[in-house]
Amino acid sequence: MTTTYKAMAMTEPPPNDAAGGKVTGQNFDDRKFDNAGFAGMGRAERELTGKPILLIEDDATLNRLMVAQLERAGYRTRGVLRAQDALVVIKEDEPALILLDIRLPDRDGLDFLKEIRAVCPVIVITAHGAISQAVIALRLGAHDYLTKPIRSDELELSIERALDHARLTRSGDFMKGQIQSLMRTATIGSSPAFREVQRQIRLFGPTDAAVLLLGESGAGKKQVARALHDASGRAAASYVVLDCSTVQENLQENLFESELFGYERGAFAGAEQRKPGLIEIAEGGTVFLDEIGALAPPLQAKLLRLLETGTFRRLGGVTDLPANVRFVAATNRDIIALGREGKFRIDLYYRLSRFEITVPPLRERGEDMVEIARHVIKNRTFNRDIDKALDAGAIRALRAYRWPGNIRELKNVIERAIALSGEEQVISAAMLGLDTRKPARSGTSIDFSFNFLPTIDELQTHYVEDLLSRGTYSRAKIADALNISERTVYRILKNRKVTDEKITDAPDDA
Repeated sequence: MTTTYKAMAMTEPPPNDAAGGKVTGQNFDDRKFDNAGFAGMGRAERELTGKPILLIEDDATLNRLMVAQLERAGYRTRGVLRAQDALVVIKEDEPALILLDIRLPDRDGLDFLKEIRAVCPVIVITAHGAISQAVIALRLGAHDYLTKPIRSDELELSIERALDHARLTRSGDFMKGQIQSLMRTATIGSSPAFREVQRQIRLFGPTDAAVLLLGESGAGKKQVARALHDASGRAAASYVVLDCSTVQENLQENLFESELFGYERGAFAGAEQRKPGLIEIAEGGTVFLDEIGALAPPLQAKLLRLLETGTFRRLGGVTDLPANVRFVAATNRDIIALGREGKFRIDLYYRLSRFEITVPPLRERGEDMVEIARHVIKNRTFNRDIDKALDAGAIRALRAYRWPGNIRELKNVIERAIALSGEEQVISAAMLGLDTRKPARSGTSIDFSFNFLPTIDELQTHYVEDLLSRGTYSRAKIADALNISERTVYRILKNRKVTDEKITDAPDDA
């Protein structure tokens, strides 16, 4: 059952207003707000280590009603009428979640939000029609907002999402250190290939031009995108992410539009109030479009219009609004090939790729893999404060492995090895658990996941060097195996600068 807080017929006299506030009744329903909205959530899912929800609402009657309802739903809840009282509760009993009315008698709600946003997730409550304040609150770090009259289903969903977020971050120092470490991990490296990426970040970051990031899955494109934002003049503003690959086919158009552009009241079933999209939330900042190659053609047209005109329309709206954001996009697909197949608009590609950065796979970054592994080990949130190090065998194993999963796989391998090492200080090759029977060969790797389709020449070269790695050094044997001429074999070997004495003699007709 969906209910709202409006003028409610109470079954018993309302409690006395301890603050002497006037009971207006405008935010209560004429039906009793019951527990139906929370029926789908189990008590174990709703409770978070005994920490309370803190409600800061100066309407005493609404405050008491919401506190009682939340407690019936299984949440330990404390309600206060003023910001001053809230600070006392925060100090005495650190809350899991704060519900904050923007209009408070003793403080400006937005200023107070800045003060408490680091404590836990904050859901702001605004008066009907005060959408501009809600947007500002989101930019200042609020997790979500609700407008009066408050609907039970919206309250349920917002609290559930916020507490999910709190569960993920309840070990605050641990998670903050881990996240910071993950961001640093993908920007660590001294190899020539990655120094070029770092140089491009320094060059392109300060501009407002769109940047397209190319590279395999797990290579660190997300972290490079964030580094571009941090290197820009927009670093102090919002950075928001939209993963284009997560949009379901049957809901894609409306879902994408509502997420990116927002929607007006009545735009679709269930749209009972205006909702800002990522463009508005990121005002003055950066929007990162991850896996842009997965975007369906109809949505590519809408994104192209935004990039060309610098304006957008909320879903269901009739007014063009200015978009003051910088776009960074990323893909692990061959956009040009998709364009030739009619699956991606070439004009959109040109708009998104004013600058391009190719993030190299880990196997092409030389000693970076060892440097990144050592960085993860030094992160004391993983190693129980025991100084650990890789032994010589482990370093050889890291160098020999191909790393198809790139940095993401390397981090998982190292974290698992740290756990397996227990109280030991040395991490061995056996703890890494890598299959190094097929060693990596610098500069000759072929991505057989076909995120980037290899050419025939690349396949031939890869196969020749695979035969060489097995000890087959005769040009004649290689030519016979590939059904090509010895001259072609010689050309491949010469181009790859192979200098073994058994294969450097050129054929007579070379």
